[in-house]
Amino acid sequence: MTTPQDPFAAPDPQQPATPTYGEPASAGSYGYTSPTPYGQAPAAGWQGPALATWGTRVGGYLIDFVISLAVQLVVGFVNEGLGQVAGLGVFFYFCYLTGTTGQTPGRKAVGIKVLREADGQPIGVGAGIGRGFLHILDALPLGLGFLWPIWDAKKQTFADKIIKSVVVKL
Repeated sequence: MTTPQDPFAAPDPQQPATPTYGEPASAGSYGYTSPTPYGQAPAAGWQGPALATWGTRVGGYLIDFVISLAVQLVVGFVNEGLGQVAGLGVFFYFCYLTGTTGQTPGRKAVGIKVLREADGQPIGVGAGIGRGFLHILDALPLGLGFLWPIWDAKKQTFADKIIKSVVVKL
């Protein structure tokens, strides 16, 4: 029978240090390590990098909105129907960027990134597109889902909660 370890005891020099987010996992495993050891439940709050503030998220969104609007206006000046198609193309491209890198141009400009809550990795293209469409749920109850990060412990919108993503500061 083993005895529980004292969480305040000095680290055992015989045991390798547990890597944190951003550190490579041990040889033979994928990507990066989880902040909680295998078999243990994660703590109640977010254990990774600092979460982005609501204002920073809004700033990133506004930059992306201006970029999307500019593309739609320029292309729409040539052909109105193509302007709408270009807007849809920008939406899908931003969803793709969210899934693969966690950053759109606006998020990059304000220094934030969307990550998967479980392991701190990008959420993937499918989840990025799903998150984009799930923002409809954030807008439906009078925009309440977009305001939710102001008081939520993990600063998540409804779409973030469904996709299990968080937005962090870089």
